[in-house]
Amino acid sequence: MAASANDSEGDIDGFAVAVVREETSWKVTALKSSALTNLENAERQLRDLRAAGAVFGLLDVDDEFFIVLRPAPGGSRLLVSDATAALDYDVAADVLDALNIDIPDLDPDDLDDIEPWGEGDLGVLSDFGLPDAVMAVIVSDTDLYADEQIGMIAARLGCADELSKVLDALGH
Repeated sequence: MAASANDSEGDIDGFAVAVVREETSWKVTALKSSALTNLENAERQLRDLRAAGAVFGLLDVDDEFFIVLRPAPGGSRLLVSDATAALDYDVAADVLDALNIDIPDLDPDDLDDIEPWGEGDLGVLSDFGLPDAVMAVIVSDTDLYADEQIGMIAARLGCADELSKVLDALGH
């Protein structure tokens, strides 16, 4: 897929973090910014962690939408908070492609008038105590920025302090 206007690495704001559950504690580490532009790159960075515990990624892309990415041997479990973002961001299009969902057939000029919707596995973090019904509420709250939605996810999981420290270090 050709890079979208918003997809050159230097132009994308946001953050990408890896979250690891190690026995009874959480560890949050920053991923390289290239994770924000390429799903394969994000998956590779998460797999390269070789953590003993369960690993997932939280990506805030331009404060427009977020992605939850959980690598697994049979293919990653994925959630994108705004399917319409695939019109402007390759990483969102990558997620829809991995989910076998067509990019929405919408006129980019009409996007401001269309209510965004999430696609993917709402239960991606349910085994950590974030039920799909709660994730659905977080995803559907379009009045929040992506970093605020990720903050709600982290708070619900119990790793908000760890996330906050990493984001402070990143200047976010």
